[in-house]
Amino acid sequence: MEENRLTEGSVSQSILRFLIPILISSLIQQCYSVVDLIIIGRYVGAEATAAVGASALIVTCMIGFFNGMAIGTNVVAAHEFGREDNDALKSIIQTVWISGIGGGIVVMALGLTFAPLFLSWMNTPDRILQMAVNYLRIYMLSMPGIILFNLSSGILRATSDSKHPMMFQTVGGLLNIIGDIIFIIYLNKGVEGAAFSSFLSQSIAAGLTLFYLHGRKRKIRLNFTFNGFQLKYLKRIMIFGIPSGIQAMVITFSNIMLQSQINQFGIHVIAAFTDYFRIEMAIYLPILALGQAVISFVGQNYGAGQFLRIRKGMKFSILWGVGMTVCMSMLLLFNGSLVMLLFTENTKVIFYGCQIMRVTMPFYFLYVIYECLNCELRGRGMANLPMAITVFSFCVVRISALYLMLMKWQDVRGVAAIYPISWSAAVILLLMIKSILNKKGMLSSAVK
Repeated sequence: MEENRLTEGSVSQSILRFLIPILISSLIQQCYSVVDLIIIGRYVGAEATAAVGASALIVTCMIGFFNGMAIGTNVVAAHEFGREDNDALKSIIQTVWISGIGGGIVVMALGLTFAPLFLSWMNTPDRILQMAVNYLRIYMLSMPGIILFNLSSGILRATSDSKHPMMFQTVGGLLNIIGDIIFIIYLNKGVEGAAFSSFLSQSIAAGLTLFYLHGRKRKIRLNFTFNGFQLKYLKRIMIFGIPSGIQAMVITFSNIMLQSQINQFGIHVIAAFTDYFRIEMAIYLPILALGQAVISFVGQNYGAGQFLRIRKGMKFSILWGVGMTVCMSMLLLFNGSLVMLLFTENTKVIFYGCQIMRVTMPFYFLYVIYECLNCELRGRGMANLPMAITVFSFCVVRISALYLMLMKWQDVRGVAAIYPISWSAAVILLLMIKSILNKKGMLSSAVK
């Protein structure tokens, strides 16, 4: 067990020391995702890139619930770690292990069975439909590994260990790149080779994480048995995790609706958005890493009753995150054509990709504020409020804005503009909620 607690020492140093491995892990994830698309785009073509893009949101949606459960696991484990209750942590680990296996098998079965139906609902063009189905079905084999890795990493990060998830994801990322080279370039297996490479790499990363939790040198270790499951801890995890899962699924569901509109613009626009979403990850993943750090920091200090420390940590996190995001956004914005050229030489795809970046990148700092405020409430155990705000902003506002913007711009700019609009709505609502909670004294005391 890592004893490097986030409840002690300098606030800024505690957050950065914990954040940097998560940030490196995110950049590694981005690196092998980018390499994945570069190899597919260069050696298979724009249609293959579009097929992967059409499948990506379905994958994200299907694991969204368990990503929420990973957040719930992080919150519950961080609270107990802050209280120094090792017996509770042992039970949480066993409960998460058993739940993750069952959930992973269910999600995998759903994906294998309904892949053609899901892709048809998204208006996937007939030219790439079968390719997308093949990719998605093979990728679905990764679901048990992805879910177990996320849940296990949530436990490790809740106990101040962000280094080992980074190490295991690094191994998985390197294996993914090697697999792409072998299966796509040398064996000419196309998108099926890319999906199989992902399956192998993610399964190995999950296995490494689980065996580390099982390590005999750990005070609190995982036992590879089906004993130790406790319903009370699963209920607690679900109380925090289900709203977070619903929030993640709502975001993805709204993106699926957007993808269905994107798909109607044709192959070049689909490919442009697919490449843009990979480029965007250079900004989005560090923000997500910051959010994970905020949840663990707030969760531990909430469990320890250190509410002033939470306030200082939030101020530092938002300022640091906004500064980082503005720099990255400007760097990508001013070099849009060159970055797009990494993925494709198709001039139409590059043109559309640059249009998307010019609309979204200047406003990406809003997402930092949203993520930090959102994760602060989650870390305190207030899961329902951020869920409600996200559902409204990223579903109701986003979809309404989509149809309004398309009335003005019948091109990619109309779709791209809805992202900063929904981020703005979410930030305004979160600031209003935080102001109300402050006036009621609910952010300076434990929430029952």
